[in-house]
Amino acid sequence: MAEKKSNKPRVVCCIGDIHGYITKLQNLWSNLENLIGPADFQTARIIFLGDYCDRGPDTKKVIDFLISLPLKYPKQSHVFLCGNHDFAFAAFLGLLPSPPDGSSFSETWKEYEMNETKEGWYRGEGYENMHLQGRRWAGRMIGFNHAKNTEYNGSIYDARPTFESYGVQHGSADLIKAVPEEHKKFLADLVWVHEEDDVCIETNDGFQNCKLVAVHAGLEKSKGVEEQLNYLKAKDTRIPKVEALSGRKNVWDIPEELSKSPTAVISGHHGKLHIDELRLIIDQGGGLEYNPVAAVVLPSKKIVRNTD
Repeated sequence: MAEKKSNKPRVVCCIGDIHGYITKLQNLWSNLENLIGPADFQTARIIFLGDYCDRGPDTKKVIDFLISLPLKYPKQSHVFLCGNHDFAFAAFLGLLPSPPDGSSFSETWKEYEMNETKEGWYRGEGYENMHLQGRRWAGRMIGFNHAKNTEYNGSIYDARPTFESYGVQHGSADLIKAVPEEHKKFLADLVWVHEEDDVCIETNDGFQNCKLVAVHAGLEKSKGVEEQLNYLKAKDTRIPKVEALSGRKNVWDIPEELSKSPTAVISGHHGKLHIDELRLIIDQGGGLEYNPVAAVVLPSKKIVRNTD
């Protein structure tokens, strides 16, 4: 019996966008533990697909929960991907690495300056050398978000609940002091992409050992995969809008180049649940209050929700 267990593929759980909903996260975590069983859950690899903040009321509690996992589950391994919302939160707090060419973050505004007034970019303390997305995140956007069918909540990123979860008014530079150091470290350490070589996934042709690429939104079809992986691993902050974290249609499909050897691409971000052989998009919640937060469990590709 012991020998059989050692040949069993390792369980990998990929958890979709949480967006500040602590109760949904806690319920999803319990459901995963119950479904997978304590022994396999204790040694699973858990990949969080990004977007921990904004929209929901409890960003601070969500980050506390995530930070506590390595101590509570020391045999699990945890991967925390950076989502576009987390990128923007980190940008506002001044946690992004400096652009590699020594340029100023103000260079990232140029291509999008025509949107500054419409999107109400942040112009408070420290804005002069802030990445474009930090300024958009803490800005003031009023009106209706037709894509989400809700009013904007503070900014184009719906960041007001994140400010408030730290006891600060939306758009206030006081947030920089209010966010604890361990939260800043968590945000600074988020990875933009995660690659793994030997992940077992059930496909139409049975179980297959694949390369896995986990990235918040996906990989662009129009650019070389290696070029994209390089800038993601390097966290190249010269880029004003990182498509792999924030793109839509352009990152939905797996780039042709990756079809040469079986590669699974797993993302959140899109406000949808989409499983098409090796392309997995796990974001049933989209940050909306009444939608569930979902996860996928590999190798089976079983979907688990906080509402199950």
